[in-house]
Amino acid sequence: MRVGLAGTGRIGAAHAETLRGFAEVSSVVVADVDTARAQATAAALGVAAADGLDALFDAGLDGLVITAATDAHPELIIRAVDAGIPVFCEKPVASDIAGTRAVLDRVADAGVPVQIGFQRRFDAGYQAAKAAVDSGELGWLHSVRATTLDPAPPPVEYVPRSGGLFRDCGVHDFDIIRWVTGREVTEVYAVGRNKGERFFTDADDVDTAAVMLTLDDDTLATVSLTRYNGAGYDVRFEALGSAGNAVVGLDDHAPLRTVEPGVAPLPGPPYPGFMTRFRAAYTAELRVFLEVAAGTRPSPAGVADALEAFRVAEACELSRRERRPVGPAELRACP
Repeated sequence: MRVGLAGTGRIGAAHAETLRGFAEVSSVVVADVDTARAQATAAALGVAAADGLDALFDAGLDGLVITAATDAHPELIIRAVDAGIPVFCEKPVASDIAGTRAVLDRVADAGVPVQIGFQRRFDAGYQAAKAAVDSGELGWLHSVRATTLDPAPPPVEYVPRSGGLFRDCGVHDFDIIRWVTGREVTEVYAVGRNKGERFFTDADDVDTAAVMLTLDDDTLATVSLTRYNGAGYDVRFEALGSAGNAVVGLDDHAPLRTVEPGVAPLPGPPYPGFMTRFRAAYTAELRVFLEVAAGTRPSPAGVADALEAFRVAEACELSRRERRPVGPAELRACP
């Protein structure tokens, strides 16, 4: 297969390196609006570079991986689908609900698969938790807990265009809650605060948030988010049921410090960031995309899934701003 990649930033370069190692991939072609960066990435990885995005689309691709800036995602997805090229796109599909809906409307009946990058679905721990829920071994769920705690803030210039903590960070938790439980969110209550850098307040964003979700079977889900978890990158998930529980992310590298006397500390070292914590999951999702592009399996995470997770993120932002719960009717219409 000949796979193209649009966008050669950090995640793009990592994906290109992964793709070139797959036996199914005969060649990787990268492109970027910054052609010098694309050429440098190609030279470092020993792959081909196209002279811009137009040349990339003329390169005879069997699949396209999109890791460009968010504002480029809708156009690139639609352009690829119109050209009959299967697409993998990092989240988000677009910067808002309206843009995501517009993409969904364009691609829904096109017959060309689109896979969105929710890598937690491909993590072994989350898959085991889902299997435990699906099998019924946990009994009925009463609570779900999810955390995404970043060790340090992103660059200051990233924050104003990130979409905010709920859309940029929490959306992964909202997606994985839906996926593991098989339920939909019916009510949202979110609060957020700033105790760190001023640039979050300047961007009308928050650096820490707590979210309470009600699912459609009355399971309660809590989500904790922060940009300031100095202990390390802490992403965990707990499914708590009437007959048992399943915990994801509680391993030797979880950035947790016990203060109980006589209890041995975790050996560590703590995860420094998402690329380390989810390296295997990123590889697995790209391998699945090759199967999707080859037509041997359906997309496991489509634009409709991205829309549902984004809808919850939007409801969180509305709830935070107006200091109130957002119920089912508003949630379905959000924004």
